[in-house]
Amino acid sequence: MPSLRHPTPAMKLEPDLQADLERLVTQALAEDLGSGDITAQLIPAHTRANARIITREAGVLCGSPWAEAVFRRLDAAVRVRWRAAEGDDLQPDQVLCELAGDARALLTGERTALNLLQTLSGTATAARRYRDLAAGSGIRVLDTRKTLPGLRLAQKYAVRTGGCQNHRLGLHDAFLIKENHIAACGGIAAAVAAARRLAPGKPVEVEVENLAECRQALEAEAERIMLDNFSGADIHAAVELRGPRNTELEVSGNIDETSLMTFAAAGVDFISSGALTKHLRALDLSFQLLPA
Repeated sequence: MPSLRHPTPAMKLEPDLQADLERLVTQALAEDLGSGDITAQLIPAHTRANARIITREAGVLCGSPWAEAVFRRLDAAVRVRWRAAEGDDLQPDQVLCELAGDARALLTGERTALNLLQTLSGTATAARRYRDLAAGSGIRVLDTRKTLPGLRLAQKYAVRTGGCQNHRLGLHDAFLIKENHIAACGGIAAAVAAARRLAPGKPVEVEVENLAECRQALEAEAERIMLDNFSGADIHAAVELRGPRNTELEVSGNIDETSLMTFAAAGVDFISSGALTKHLRALDLSFQLLPA
């Protein structure tokens, strides 16, 4: 059994992610509390209690800083001891953490903490499966912008915790020129040229739907080309078409655990999948109040 960690915050996050955590916890608690937890008021004030969170199934732990922040927001003196660390593989019925604090605060925070913990753990668990499937291939598995509203930074963090990598964070940090951008700009070459003028140095990726468009994107010298819904044969053809160029190739579109294994052997650089974050299955967790 892992040794108990000192009852301090679960881990330190980078400033932007920590700020997003605070925003998310504030919003989630306000959503659940409304004018106050009337059921918790059935418990005498200042009653102390112990509790624990366990997992009912195997998975990957992710979101302990969010869960801990919920309880600390409600009871600054709460003691939290984590028996598993972020990114740990979990087994059914494993104790994730133990808590001691104000009984009302523990019960008020239960649902919000579990919502965040099981959602991020579910995301990390999916990422771990995809990472393991691609192991040894040299392929890097990426997420997409298909995240749950309001959970972009948290889910991107969960993907990394599970062992996969992030695609662009949002619309601001890289160009991804898609079908409608190409049509509006008058073609792939024109769109890439416009991107170079607008923001020199920003990465430029072009999404293509066939080999003819792939050739145009290669000639325009895009840094990366996304092969959208390509067949296996066309993916191999695109790899040959690239030849010795440094252009990165990314496969996307209807990626699942079966197709990932097929595409991982094709010689591309990346596979991106919205399923990591949008086809979410939360990890089955349980909160148990114990005698004080």
